[in-house]
Amino acid sequence: MIRYTIIGAGPVGTLMGLLLAQRGHPVRLIERRADPRGAPPPAGRSINLALAARGLKAIEQAHLFERVAPHIIAMPGRMLHELNGALQFLPYGQNEREVIYAVGRDRLGATLIEAAAAHPGIELQFETRCLDLDPVAATLTLRDERSGATHCEPFEIALAADGAGSAVRAALAAQGYTRVREVPLAHDYKELTIPARGAAGNGATWALEPHALHIWPRGGYMLIALPNVDGSFTATLFLARDGDPGFDRLAGDLSVRELFAQQFADAARLMPDLEGQFRAHPQGQLGTLYCQGWQAAGRVLLLGDAAHAIVPFHGQGLNCGLEDCRLLDQLLQQHGAPAEALRRFEAERRPDTDAIAAMALENYVEMRDAVRSTQFAQRQRLAAEFERAFGGRFIPRYSMVMFHPEIPYREAQRRGAEQERLLDAFVQRFDYGSLHPPGLIYAQQLLQAAGL
Repeated sequence: MIRYTIIGAGPVGTLMGLLLAQRGHPVRLIERRADPRGAPPPAGRSINLALAARGLKAIEQAHLFERVAPHIIAMPGRMLHELNGALQFLPYGQNEREVIYAVGRDRLGATLIEAAAAHPGIELQFETRCLDLDPVAATLTLRDERSGATHCEPFEIALAADGAGSAVRAALAAQGYTRVREVPLAHDYKELTIPARGAAGNGATWALEPHALHIWPRGGYMLIALPNVDGSFTATLFLARDGDPGFDRLAGDLSVRELFAQQFADAARLMPDLEGQFRAHPQGQLGTLYCQGWQAAGRVLLLGDAAHAIVPFHGQGLNCGLEDCRLLDQLLQQHGAPAEALRRFEAERRPDTDAIAAMALENYVEMRDAVRSTQFAQRQRLAAEFERAFGGRFIPRYSMVMFHPEIPYREAQRRGAEQERLLDAFVQRFDYGSLHPPGLIYAQQLLQAAGL
């Protein structure tokens, strides 16, 4: 059997290793960080994750859902927090299946590592940094982060799941195998914690409704909060790097407290140590990575964020990476020679990752601004009526992305654009009224004309 070396033991790399090991391949997982089972997670450095159907399907393919299930919380919709304190719940879909799940990045990573450690076909090596890779010679240069010693070792097939700052991608770019373009977002983020009510593990409860993704949309910026199983919420402020308001203006405790008191008053009341958290937690940056050339010499392949990092506003960064694992595993089963599977993976996958990168950027505007408008709610209601009336012929784009893994991202993007034009045409004639008989006939005509 072919031996796979995977650089990066985050959720994507570890899931890929498990899928391969379950088919009998020996796997070596190399990770620069310490073993998460024994190391405390870094404070304020990760945006909470939203698991949706694409990621769950990949986890289920590896027979791991039962391990993950205790650590996830169902979120069937968004809870909007208005400036005046009013709350509005907007469901994501129309049935109990259309739910996304909050999960802590570190808890998910540790759970998958535990599964990998229990598999006899997987070797785990932590605190080992990849310094370089030669696809032609099929060698890796590694450094032990504890001793500082470096050494070179061979590999058969190397899969790089070492994130947006991928060392493997940098090595491939330096050798001319790939071209990389990074487009930073003008907005940064700061992670904060809304603590549980009561003592942890002793009847602790959530300070907000736990079964919702909370959003404080304020036009050019927003605060979000996702629940954790310990009763806390992980909140994330997304704000312009420069401007008014902007992170550059939040120079002291007073300005931080003023911003929150004016714009997120109900959240501020739940964070007594807001200023201390703001000082202690790093300011993270966001952007989209466009990488031409994911494989090299038929021996090396970039996966997940190493190949196509995106902004987090559609909740698909992790889901897309986990779906990479499922699709690559299928290609490797279809082709006897891994080299052909690696080559085909980029050709078949790139149109989808380009599509979700664009949709994630668009969803930021929706989350921070469009959701506040009456027209947004009316349009959502009308789209739901179309979906009920026409079944699989009309599925809102958000639902296609989040709840229909059988629909590729590129198809969701294409159909979504057609459906937006269809809704525009319908609203011009019937405003936002219900699908009464004349409107139903016209809607059928529009669907037929759009090829839906």
